[in-house]
Amino acid sequence: MTQKDYRVLLYYKYITIEDPEAFAEEHLALCKEIGLLGRILVGYEGINGTVSGTIEQTDAYMNHMKADARFSDMMWKIDETEGHTFRKMHVRPRREIVHLGLEQDINPLEITGDYLTPKEFMEQMQDDNTVVIDARNDYEYDLGHFRGAVRPDIENFRDLPAWMEAHKEDFADKKILTYCTGGIRCEKFSGWLKREGYGKSVGQLHGGIATYAKDPEVKGQLWDGQMFVFDRRRSVPINQVEHVIVGKDYFTGEPSERYTNCANPACHKLMLCEEKHEAFYMRSCSDDCRRAERNFFVEENGWTKEQVEEQIAKIAEVQQSNC
Repeated sequence: MTQKDYRVLLYYKYITIEDPEAFAEEHLALCKEIGLLGRILVGYEGINGTVSGTIEQTDAYMNHMKADARFSDMMWKIDETEGHTFRKMHVRPRREIVHLGLEQDINPLEITGDYLTPKEFMEQMQDDNTVVIDARNDYEYDLGHFRGAVRPDIENFRDLPAWMEAHKEDFADKKILTYCTGGIRCEKFSGWLKREGYGKSVGQLHGGIATYAKDPEVKGQLWDGQMFVFDRRRSVPINQVEHVIVGKDYFTGEPSERYTNCANPACHKLMLCEEKHEAFYMRSCSDDCRRAERNFFVEENGWTKEQVEEQIAKIAEVQQSNC
């Protein structure tokens, strides 16, 4: 296999950073000097980032971070890619690098779930007395997930504790496993599960799905669909043995693994949508969005109000015939 010219680095580290604002300012200058693009959050509790660059640029960045004692043992998730997966470079100071919406936040350096290797995770999630909880947002789950994993009905990570509290009895006598993209959300979520007394035990996939995908023993098995990523790629494959599509087109229910955003900028809803359906449904999740004051699809195609109404009538006809 030919090596690609660019790489994406996904990483995090819970570690005390005394002055996040000063760190962010200096780090942004460093990333720009190297030539990276991406998004990095810096807080008192640590750092969380995804960046893209050439092999030389990403090597230079990792070497710089490894030279800092605070980040010398940081786990790096590395993907090869054809080019940059971000348009800009942002390094932003934040109160928290992961927000779970708690009055009393979790410090993963003090409490977190048991770390499991990909092989241990694969073996344990096949245990009949084990429940696997996806710690990501609903749209991430809908694109791909571990087979049999629980889908919490949440749009944001901060909503997960409330959802769990409403379903606490469902997990009382179970061993709980949880997972997320790179592992950072699970650190807090699994710690919260332990603190609140959920299940008989709490384990987390160390390094997240991104690490599971690259493990030479498990080869991404028992994962269906693709993994959602927060860059221009939108999705990456995980299972190296078989590919099962679980995503469904927002408009037709057909198999789909292509995400797009609603053309109404005030909505911006993420929708799984095949390209062949995008034009017909005006890349809009509802009639209200099709008629919105601003609609990027309408603007891009130069449609008049009459053309919009004509297309909405066609959509209504199709939807009625499908009922």
